[in-house]
Amino acid sequence: MSEFLFEGTYTALVTPMKGDAERSVDIAALERLVTQQIDGGVDGLVPCGTTGEAATLSLDEWKTVVSTVIRVANGRVPVIAGTGSNNTAQTIATTQAAKALGVDGALVVVPYYNKPTQAGLIAHFEAVLAAVNVPVVLYNVPGRTVTNMAAETTAHLAAHPQVAAIKEASGNLDQVQRIIELTEGRFAVLSGDDGLCVPMYSVGGRGVVSVVSNCAPSLTAALYNDFRAGRCVQAGQGQIALRTLIEALFSEANPQPIKAAMAALGLMEAHVRLPLLTASAEAAHKVTDAMGKLGLLPA
Repeated sequence: MSEFLFEGTYTALVTPMKGDAERSVDIAALERLVTQQIDGGVDGLVPCGTTGEAATLSLDEWKTVVSTVIRVANGRVPVIAGTGSNNTAQTIATTQAAKALGVDGALVVVPYYNKPTQAGLIAHFEAVLAAVNVPVVLYNVPGRTVTNMAAETTAHLAAHPQVAAIKEASGNLDQVQRIIELTEGRFAVLSGDDGLCVPMYSVGGRGVVSVVSNCAPSLTAALYNDFRAGRCVQAGQGQIALRTLIEALFSEANPQPIKAAMAALGLMEAHVRLPLLTASAEAAHKVTDAMGKLGLLPA
């Protein structure tokens, strides 16, 4: 058994939506998605993060999505629900709700918009940890939040027994190495950038919270499985093979392109909620072209 609570390939699940005016959550499609992911060999599921459009879900919708994922997963893989916001009190309340629903962990993002100091980040996360006894995965994504959580701040928080991992999406490999150095390799650093999975594994990363695994679960899971099995060259080749698809998936704001990919697979419609728009024809073509070359499209 691994020393890490959360390790391997975790999918940052999209939230399927219908074509009605409200873009209501498509529960049947979500059920299909969870089954497809588990059958594809991923190690865990992360609903209601950035890719899941959590910022536009009501609390009732958030609860429905999380409870559906837990129900369909049925203990086969861990479920880590996104619970973070830029409001500490709201983050605590949502994390408490996640625990009540039976999640295995909570993904708590660095507060966005407010631009807290590093001391403010520590105070925010410590308030959440003090209020809710649930494993927490920190989430550093400065491209979305503006504020970067420094390696030293991460290492400070990693000493807390409830902090199980970090989804590190700074795109900064030096920062990743500094976190691993400061925590002496005893803390799970998960890639938040699909294009940096294998490079991060090579310096001690312990997995990924992935967007591309929505449409390519087996190929994404193989990257970590191959690397951990010592098939490092094969893992690197797999990373390169996915490069064009990953680039296409981020040619417009996430999750617009990945929803186009899921529609191409026939698993759901491509709808997103405002202020996002359905992927442009150009972006959708880039995605399906890359998927076709990888043999991912249905015959």
